[in-house]
Amino acid sequence: MNKNFLKQAQQLQQRMVKAQEELEEMNVEVSSGGGAVRVVVSGKLKLLSMEISPDAVDPQDVDMLQDLVLAAVNEGLDKAQEMASEKMSALTGGLKLPGM
Repeated sequence: MNKNFLKQAQQLQQRMVKAQEELEEMNVEVSSGGGAVRVVVSGKLKLLSMEISPDAVDPQDVDMLQDLVLAAVNEGLDKAQEMASEKMSALTGGLKLPGM
C-alpha cells in the first residue's frame, strides 16, 4: 500500500476519534406539548435528562403525558443522530463509512 494512503487513513482515524469525543460533550434539547416535556439527549444518543411540567400530569389523561414523553424523546434522538451524522459527514467529506 501507498505510505501516503496509510498516513491519510491514520489521520482520518485520529480525527474520527476526536469527533466522537466531541459528540460526547454535545447535547440537543427538545420539548413537546409547548414545553410540558423537555428532554436532553447527548451526541452519543443517550437520554441525559427529562423534565415534566406538573401541569402536564393529569391522572385522568395519562395517555397524553405518555404521548408527550414519546414525542420529546424521539425528536431528541432524531436530532442527536442528525447532529452526529453531520459531524461525521463533514469529517469524511460525505463518504459513507460502515458503522458511522
